[in-house]
Amino acid sequence: MRSAKVQPAWLVGIDLGTTNTVVAYANAADAQAGIQLLPIEQLLAPGEVGARPLLPSLRYHPAAGELAAGDLQLPWPQGDVTSTEHPVLGAMARQLGAQVPGRLVTSAKSWLSHANVDRQAPILPWGADADVAKVSPVAASASYLAYVRAAWNHRFPHAPLENQELVLTIPASFDEGARALTLEAARLAGLPTLRLVEEPQAAFYDFLQRRRATLRADLANTRGILVCDVGGGTTDFSLIDVAFNIDGEPQLTRSSVGNHLILGGDNMDLALAHLVETRMAAGVEGVEGGMKLSAARLSQLMERCRAAKELLLSHDAPESATVTLLGAGSRLIGGSRSVDITREEVAAMVVDGFFPMVEFNEIAKKGRAGIVEFGLPYAQDAAITRHLASFLQQHQGALRGALPDTLLLNGGVFRADALARRLAETLAHWRGQPLTILHNDNPDVAVARGAVAYALARRGQAPRIAGGSPRSYFLVLGEAGKDKRAVCILPRGSASGEEIRLTERLFALRLGRPVRFHLATSLFEAGTPPQLGEIVDLSAGEYLRLPPLASVLHDKHDASDKRDITVQLATVMTEVGTLEVHCVAEAEADADADADAGQRWLLEFQLRGGEEEPGDGEAQAVSPRIKEAVEKIERIFGGKAQKVDTKEVRQLRQHLERGLGGRESWDTPLLRQLFDALLLRARGRRRSAEHERVWLNLAGYCLRPGYGDALDPWRIEQLWALFDTGVQHHKDNQVCAEWWTLWRRVAGGLSTQQQLRLLDDFAFNLQADAAQRGSRPVTLVDGSDDDMLRLGASLERIPGAYKAEVGAWLIKRLEKADKKGEAADTNTLWALARVGARQPFHGSAHEVVDSATVAGWLHVLLALDWKKIEPAAFAATHLARMTGDRSRDIADELRATILARLKAVGAPPLWQATVGEVTQLDEAATKRMLGEALPPGLKLIG
Repeated sequence: MRSAKVQPAWLVGIDLGTTNTVVAYANAADAQAGIQLLPIEQLLAPGEVGARPLLPSLRYHPAAGELAAGDLQLPWPQGDVTSTEHPVLGAMARQLGAQVPGRLVTSAKSWLSHANVDRQAPILPWGADADVAKVSPVAASASYLAYVRAAWNHRFPHAPLENQELVLTIPASFDEGARALTLEAARLAGLPTLRLVEEPQAAFYDFLQRRRATLRADLANTRGILVCDVGGGTTDFSLIDVAFNIDGEPQLTRSSVGNHLILGGDNMDLALAHLVETRMAAGVEGVEGGMKLSAARLSQLMERCRAAKELLLSHDAPESATVTLLGAGSRLIGGSRSVDITREEVAAMVVDGFFPMVEFNEIAKKGRAGIVEFGLPYAQDAAITRHLASFLQQHQGALRGALPDTLLLNGGVFRADALARRLAETLAHWRGQPLTILHNDNPDVAVARGAVAYALARRGQAPRIAGGSPRSYFLVLGEAGKDKRAVCILPRGSASGEEIRLTERLFALRLGRPVRFHLATSLFEAGTPPQLGEIVDLSAGEYLRLPPLASVLHDKHDASDKRDITVQLATVMTEVGTLEVHCVAEAEADADADADAGQRWLLEFQLRGGEEEPGDGEAQAVSPRIKEAVEKIERIFGGKAQKVDTKEVRQLRQHLERGLGGRESWDTPLLRQLFDALLLRARGRRRSAEHERVWLNLAGYCLRPGYGDALDPWRIEQLWALFDTGVQHHKDNQVCAEWWTLWRRVAGGLSTQQQLRLLDDFAFNLQADAAQRGSRPVTLVDGSDDDMLRLGASLERIPGAYKAEVGAWLIKRLEKADKKGEAADTNTLWALARVGARQPFHGSAHEVVDSATVAGWLHVLLALDWKKIEPAAFAATHLARMTGDRSRDIADELRATILARLKAVGAPPLWQATVGEVTQLDEAATKRMLGEALPPGLKLIG
């Protein structure tokens, strides 16, 4: 970490792009020296190193012996943060990836925002063969930053990059998870101290810096600016308001930011690749020509199509270009295929397909599911102009009825004049009059330069965009809903990026236990805003309660510490739209003073989203009869012994339902309050077998599916602490069954390691012989085959190879029943559907069973009579479910066979659609797959 005594010599901006990484810098002591680009030395060919301003954000993982050590020499010592042997980064990685399929890591930045996979697991290259080294999206991103650090430190050995003032750019629409992973990547790269700034904002800072001498004239007729940033993997929209002070100087304020869209140049390359693939398949006789390309080969073809697209959309482009896909292995040359595509075809597909001229009321289409290629959930509607219409309609309030009159375009795709013209023409059509286009001289490097301009602006040495808080924010004191007092922690107008310390007031912070922090904001403020630390009455004005932040904060020296300590609050409105509240420990006159002093706990509130309405942020109301319900739980499981007969224990659930309604109507907030009451009285479950059965059943039901509430990770942590002790009444079969039902129900909240621990018990219960069972520890709970079947099917986070073993056991059960002439077991077929599902509910998509194994299981199912055994058709539906991801989907020929069988037996239309197209499950199918319904209001995505 940079020492506080080291003054940075340079201000450095890093654009960690989906397609390219760019570095710009300026002299920290001389603002007039100008902003420069760092020439990044990289391999251009084996043994050839050259400096380029763009470092392609690509990694190539060569096979053993593919490249000689001398071919990979760089001017600095070799090393890779991912521990991958001899990876190639940059320009040569692109060349090699276009020649050899399945070894190129692309779009790592897009993966950082994909919540349906484990972004810290080694999953890239997506769909690559088992012998190819893989890295996580975080590690891949870290490797590009580490490469930049090494290149910089080689060029400036006396001014290491980690000691400079660094600004790293991110998409404006990155959520807090993607931002945190970006910071983690920077930390892994040895760059722990930096600031984040949004890419559209950086692009506009670049314009301000370049035009600072003529800015007043350039913006004289401007009132609203739209920044449209379409990169390789993402599309971002931002609005900037323009006003003028009494001196006539423009005052700039960012007012709106769009939602996250995985839509950009990669999608255009993919569309062209599909066109070329179709032509190649039609033009080649034989089996290979008629088949779809693998995910690895399609990725290779995309690289070829990208080059053709850039050529055909460039100035003075030729009439056509040839796209060649080399053969594989020994057929490298002889097996190559070529297709010509014309300039008109590319223009029609890219311009009309991605930037169609649409009306303002034509908002983005929302299908039942988004497109998934290479595992990435691309935007369902590819029309960027429709997404723009949706964005502008959503932010009509900020626009005050007037569409932006000025446009700044950024991103590599706008190097194609046809795309820039089409977007400008569409906006002009919506406005009914032309608009001003702000010149961007180099979209490939504007964001990196703008990051440096932002650093200059923070020092008062360049024009600055006001991103200060448009409202005041308050921390509610006492219990939300009861105490109407709140303290102002961020006054309206507070500058972005600057920490404010509330030194006049002290707060008591509870450690080691779940706590909720409630915020409120002013809806309307006239005149002087509240002062920092001022106490206001929420009932006396127009205030909006925001969603609370629930968390468990631990002492950094002793995680088990549960005392209250004294803290002050420090707040900052970040440049990326979050309100950070730090609880800073105060040194106290006691033995813990030195240990506490300086400890900080970060609370991060996401303040962006759709248009807020009063009431949206209120915590969901729970039943007013919760107190009676907790009293019933206390009577059965409480610490004070009460005379309760067995019947009353057994009927606890029915008694709760009389006061709260049928349990299927209990929503997540109510369920979690009931679980918390049960957890607090967990020791009471041991009083009798009946107590234990009821407690296990209710606890699992109230915490299912293990996630959905902010405090669920903490609840899972507390529940898991009970696992090693097992059950008290281990000879009671129903207690044992309820034990495994509990863990099945909450499996979605368990980590991979916890699920693997459950898998150990699963394997013992199925495989142990009589001698082993006789010596089993008492804490290892017995489980029937059916208990294990349902448990094993729910472990979605275990590696795909282990799932394949579970599936093989299930297939043996089916084959054994068939040999005996018995009907296939319904539970076995259900479990097979879960284990081999192409789209997991809570697990990462990279851990699904490989498609070749699933194909074998489908052939076993096809041998069954689906008219008589309906669950076989259900299982086949989910094994053959289409995801759009070629690395997970079954072959087209087998898919057609499954579809034909489903139609022949009259399977429900949704089942047929699930196999034939990318869809989402309805409530009934979700309930059947999970084994029971989700709590009302909780929706699984995927």
